[in-house]
Amino acid sequence: MRQLLAVAAGLAVIAVSACSAPAAPRSAGHPSPTPTAVLTLPAPTGPRPVATTVRYLTDASRPDPWNLDVAVRQLKVTLWYPTAQQGGRRAPYMTARESQLLLRGARITGVRDDVLSTTRTNAVRDAAPAAGPAGEKLPLVVLSPGFTKPVSTLTSLAEELASRGYVVAGVDHTYESYATTLADGRVAECLACDSDTDPGFGTGVVQIRAADVAFVLDQLTGPHSPWAGSALIDRSRIAMVGQSLGGASALATMVKDSRVRAGIDLDGTTYARIPRGGFTRPFLFLGTQQHTPGGRDGSWDRDWKLLTGWKGWLVLSGAKHESFTDLPLLGPVLGLEPAATELPANRSAALTRAYVGAFLDEHLRGMPQTRLAKPPDPEVKLCSVPLGACR
Repeated sequence: MRQLLAVAAGLAVIAVSACSAPAAPRSAGHPSPTPTAVLTLPAPTGPRPVATTVRYLTDASRPDPWNLDVAVRQLKVTLWYPTAQQGGRRAPYMTARESQLLLRGARITGVRDDVLSTTRTNAVRDAAPAAGPAGEKLPLVVLSPGFTKPVSTLTSLAEELASRGYVVAGVDHTYESYATTLADGRVAECLACDSDTDPGFGTGVVQIRAADVAFVLDQLTGPHSPWAGSALIDRSRIAMVGQSLGGASALATMVKDSRVRAGIDLDGTTYARIPRGGFTRPFLFLGTQQHTPGGRDGSWDRDWKLLTGWKGWLVLSGAKHESFTDLPLLGPVLGLEPAATELPANRSAALTRAYVGAFLDEHLRGMPQTRLAKPPDPEVKLCSVPLGACR
């Protein structure tokens, strides 16, 4: 039981919002429960086989905002996409070093340092991309992770969207995560973690991330893209999805970059200011009880009034902040058992996939989705503002 409490506390550290100061978790004092246990992420439900590849990008137009010794901004971008290749070598979830640093940053002990590197994914490594039916170009979805998390913690969602025919570009925001492997093999650690209690931290970070995403879009949709599959991207159909600080960054990016047509915030407090004249592009809030209308986090209430286009507000009963990531799915290899009131990991993953996919299908593909207006799942509550009720 002591080990379970320690691991749960460690995951809570990974999951905290940018401006929260977590209590220090207790240390686990026992070895890994099953040293040889291997976990495989849930299989995607879409009809297309999935592939993945990594590109390293350098923005020479700006210095790194966190490392004053680096005159350029270096970014790691992981791409997931449909392929015609049925089999092949599966991509690793993360490296042994990344696993070690993530667990160390979260203060999780008592498990093997490399345990997360043994997790199996469903995506074939570096397989050729494939167009849609009849050569159709593919919508692009940018993913941004929560603060301290690598984008690999959104792999299950990324694989699902790729299996449905989306190109997914996951951005690792260098020095904002416990571990980001760079092009030369060096691993950048979390320099931003020294500043996360500074006044205005969240507001500043979302602007940095908006600049990161703008550069990634320039590269992927420009004439000299580093990825040959870029020719398959439909530049008129781009969305952004983020969890926690990544969700706040989705809204901040959309305010600045009109190329992003639609966005989703997965349980993230927002910081960017929306123009007083309103914001007409589609946006979905999907979160925990903390984000019910009139709740302790008032940022969604503030922004809701200024969203003048399609907008939705959904709350998952029993969800925790990390429920929209892979972290609950990784519980078995960490010896973690969810609380009795917590939404089970496979269920939270399925619901996240379903509602993110429905939103993107409606707003990037023009396919109306009844589940967004009338959620059929008992755990999903549709919130009404200004009545302040979720039902």
